[in-house]
Amino acid sequence: MGIKSTIAKLFAKYIVIKVKKDAANALKTQEQIFIKLITTAAQTKFGKDHQFAKIKSYEDYKNAVPVKDYEGLKLYFNSMVAGEKNVLWPGKPLYFAKTSGTTSGVKYIPISKESIQYHINSARNALLCYIVETGKANFIDGKLIFLSGSPTLENKNGVYTGRLSGIVNHHVPNYLRKNQMPSYPTNCIEDWETKVDAVVDETLNQNMTLISGIPPWVQMYFDKLSERSGGKKMKDLFPNFNLFVYGGVNFEPYRAKIEESIGKKIDSIETYPASEGFIAYQDSQKAKELLLLTNNGMFYEFIPSDEFYNENPTRISLKDVELNKNYAIILNTNAGLFGYNIGDTIKFTSKNPYRILVTGRIKHFISAFGEHVIGEEVEYALMGIAKKHQVEVVEFTVAPNVNPKEGGLPYHEWFVEFGKKPENLEQFALEVDDALQQKNIYYKDLIKGNILKPLVIQPLPHNAFINYMKSEGKLGGQNKVPRLSNDRKIADKLSL
Repeated sequence: MGIKSTIAKLFAKYIVIKVKKDAANALKTQEQIFIKLITTAAQTKFGKDHQFAKIKSYEDYKNAVPVKDYEGLKLYFNSMVAGEKNVLWPGKPLYFAKTSGTTSGVKYIPISKESIQYHINSARNALLCYIVETGKANFIDGKLIFLSGSPTLENKNGVYTGRLSGIVNHHVPNYLRKNQMPSYPTNCIEDWETKVDAVVDETLNQNMTLISGIPPWVQMYFDKLSERSGGKKMKDLFPNFNLFVYGGVNFEPYRAKIEESIGKKIDSIETYPASEGFIAYQDSQKAKELLLLTNNGMFYEFIPSDEFYNENPTRISLKDVELNKNYAIILNTNAGLFGYNIGDTIKFTSKNPYRILVTGRIKHFISAFGEHVIGEEVEYALMGIAKKHQVEVVEFTVAPNVNPKEGGLPYHEWFVEFGKKPENLEQFALEVDDALQQKNIYYKDLIKGNILKPLVIQPLPHNAFINYMKSEGKLGGQNKVPRLSNDRKIADKLSL
């Protein structure tokens, strides 16, 4: 064991004690954070507009601050990007995290000097929890890679701006810099395919011990490594690679393909970072659920998913959540976001401590016929039947086909890129449909009532989704393929 891993074990014990203490005091901490956020932002433009000085309780807050997304707060964001101070949070942001929006174009999410520490330390703490639980720390002595966006930052009226992963890259502690891959010049390459080729060149003969990134882009990296090495598995290229860290999407649809590429099962850690804040991470190998980070400078609110589009939906704080119920998660942060809908849905699996599963996106659903099928349901149906038949799914998306060209009843159309295809696609599709019916009673009623016919799977050629994302200018980085669409925009492009 090297000196870095030895020190890490000692430091990990100290940090994990604090993590557990924070988790045990979640409700009290959330109350304290709420008061601090309101007090700190009272004299900002947003605070004055919403009379923060008069807010004495959470009920007051809900009456004063409506839930909005980026588009609803765009005037405030535009003022900050133009260089105005004291808009959402005192002073100017430390950074803007630049992300892609569907309706807003490029979005600029503020990161403050108060919030940046949580973006950095949360990923570290996830690794330290792993070290304490498993006793494994040797990965710190090897080479570590995060497949991320470019760390190149631009200056927008005195605020450095770039991808969140690029911003975080500037805060990697010095003691890990020598272990970090790829090199800075390679990491700055903007074109994703060119970048992955360069990463392969740099890492092919290195002692890689930890690899992290969004699963589909990690898979692309593995495919290129295998191609370059004459078909070798990752376990043969990197014998000491034993830890995979990921986030951004549900890992299950990618697990079989990635494990096949690695050639063995390895430990993995799921994280839930967002440009708006680091929300949760997997703190135990014994549970798939993520620990909600209740002392990360954010006050959480929740709206039941099935009420979200109601005129007056239920809006609650952490103390009133129920287990196994889908919620839209609403953030209030120490970077100045208030009543902010990030678009994700989660459900709680535990309240002691508070643990969650990310279940999808509030806007990613199919309800062309009132069925309101969500991401968690389609992933459950497809991956359960795929596992049963030892079928390998590379990527997929689902859309309604309201007016089939061939005539007949409408249906849900599933576009699936298989690594290993089912022997009988029609039978496979029927089983997936049955699994979805068991998960969603509204969908079942539509099928049984002959309003919809069973789903249809359209198998796609190799690299279909990579080519689609490339055509959209969203190849690599933090970009993800939407699992569900309530329209045909993606489906029609995949059908060409």
